[in-house]
Amino acid sequence: MTRRVYITVAGRVQGVFFRANTQEVAQRLGLSGYVRNLPDGRVEVVAEGEEEALRKLVDWCHEGPPLARVERVEVRWENPTGEFSGFHIRY
Repeated sequence: MTRRVYITVAGRVQGVFFRANTQEVAQRLGLSGYVRNLPDGRVEVVAEGEEEALRKLVDWCHEGPPLARVERVEVRWENPTGEFSGFHIRY
């Protein structure tokens, strides 16, 4: 079943390769969407794909890459739109 998840991650998550690692994990899981830094220091992830793969991405976001210190993850499940082709870093 295809789903969409909106994730925000707070903590030490910018400047620690969070976006690049998220992109790698999402691509490996076969997901589409994007990851980007937010002006307030959080990272935003929007992904679509199979629910099991999305849950794995959510789990990964709770840890992040080795240099990250994740303090809070907010997750909102949504209906997919099919608007994405691949998974990209937005600047």
